[in-house]
Amino acid sequence: MLMAEIIRKRKSIRKYDPAALDSATLEKVRAQIENVKPLYPDIRYSIEITNKTKGLFNIKAPHYLIFGSEEKEGAYENIGFVGQQLDLFLSAAGLGACWLGASKPQEIEASVLPHVISLAFGKPGEPLHRDLSEFKRKPLSDISQGSDKRLEAARLAPSGVNAQNWYFIADNNKILCYRKKSNPLLGFFYNKLGCIDMGIALCHIAEESENFNYIKEANVPGRKGCVYMGTVI
Repeated sequence: MLMAEIIRKRKSIRKYDPAALDSATLEKVRAQIENVKPLYPDIRYSIEITNKTKGLFNIKAPHYLIFGSEEKEGAYENIGFVGQQLDLFLSAAGLGACWLGASKPQEIEASVLPHVISLAFGKPGEPLHRDLSEFKRKPLSDISQGSDKRLEAARLAPSGVNAQNWYFIADNNKILCYRKKSNPLLGFFYNKLGCIDMGIALCHIAEESENFNYIKEANVPGRKGCVYMGTVI
C-alpha cells in the first residue's frame, strides 16, 4: 500500500486488543526499525520495544516503541522523522499506533540513550483508518503560503494535542519550515513536542517527494512568532 494513501487515512489509535502480537509480526517491526532513514544521520538514537510504560495520559497497549536520542541540535526533529516512518508502516501493516508525549518506560537501562518520546502500538480495538473528511486539521491557508502539493501531506500529520504548530512557505521548489514559538509559561516540554511534530510533518513531505533533502540555510527571512527550522529542497 502506498504511503501517500496511508497518510490520507491513518489515525491515532487509542484502544487496543490487549493480546501481544505474535513473534513473526514483532520481528517485522524490528526489521523496519533497522530500515528507517534518519533526518540527521550523524545523530545517535535508539528505538526499543517494551510492553510497559508510565506517565500522564498513558494508553493501554500491548507494545510500545521507546525512542531515545543523544542531546544534540536537531535530535527531536530526527526522532519525529524516524518515528513517523514507523507509525505509517504500522498503519499499512494493519496495526494501530499512537504517539505518547508524556509516557516513559517503566525501567530504563543505564546504556539506553535519554528518553525522548514513546509510541503505543498493537492490534487496534477500534477502526484502524478514517475517511479524509474525518481529519480535524487547520486549513492550508492557516499553516502555509505558496503552492506545493506536498503541503497537504504535512497538513494531515499528527501533532501534540493536535496543535499543528508549524508554518511552511513554498517558493521556487523549496519549502521553508518554521515552528511556532510556544507560550513561555508552557516551557521546554511544548518546545520539545513542537520539534518532534516538525519531524513528523517532514516525514510526510519526504514520503511524497521524488528527492528529499533538508538543510539549514543562512539568511532565511524571519517570521513573527516563529522559529526557522530548516528548508526542504
